[in-house]
Amino acid sequence: MATLEENLKVWNDQYDWPSAGDEWSATFGGTDALWSFVLYPRIRRFLPCSGILEIAPGFGRWTRFLKDQCQSMIGVDISARCIEYCKARFALDSHIRFHVNDGTSLAAVPDNAIDFVFSFDSLVHAEKEVVEAYLVQIARKLTPDGVGFIHHSNIGAYPVRLKAVEYYNRLPSAMRRRIVTKENLSTLLSINLQAGRARSMTAVLFRDYCARAGLKCISQEVINWTKGKCLIDSVSLFVRPGSRWDRAPVLFDNRDFVAGSKLVSRLSNLYCS
Repeated sequence: MATLEENLKVWNDQYDWPSAGDEWSATFGGTDALWSFVLYPRIRRFLPCSGILEIAPGFGRWTRFLKDQCQSMIGVDISARCIEYCKARFALDSHIRFHVNDGTSLAAVPDNAIDFVFSFDSLVHAEKEVVEAYLVQIARKLTPDGVGFIHHSNIGAYPVRLKAVEYYNRLPSAMRRRIVTKENLSTLLSINLQAGRARSMTAVLFRDYCARAGLKCISQEVINWTKGKCLIDSVSLFVRPGSRWDRAPVLFDNRDFVAGSKLVSRLSNLYCS
């Protein structure tokens, strides 16, 4: 389980951010392709809007697209390094404000002011307590027709595989090497352990947390990520009950997400270069 302190140490102190976060888009043919072919089609009906909240923007990988879709925008991140970078990167965009938070607080965000909440490829590292804390506060920040789009971990839905990993990690190193290498363990279990997903979080928990917060999760696309067959992530869409976007929930296990990323990478050569 990655604590807030551990996440802060990694993303604020240890990680080099060699391409300002764009390095994580390489599998999809680059950040432009990932936005154009994967993200924007999923959220286009909610944009443009008046106010956007981005949780954990990192170095502004998605901020550069979102900022042109709103009149005002707020970004919050646990990493002071990330926030300072974003302030410098978007210094000419006077409608954006950035704030360092404690990893769970949205105190800097006005109530009833956010039309669209966005977080992608960040909160996958957040354990269940963090996700729940954010959703409780988001319920106060959203406008009546506000929408949330959050990418989070679902690796906790595979307890048997994760228990096997625990047993493996307890073995003496010499015995581990004789049985299987750590690199091959992910392949053996068909689960992407290198992705660093929060092991306590699941799509089911997200729906439950929404309901407790007075929100409604109207769709979840449960996906694999870069390799492995296990659906270790979820992209969850939520609203206020009774809003214009309210509908019967739709759940979709997208086992072709990784295969689709390969197609996106090929399309990027046609349309994003």
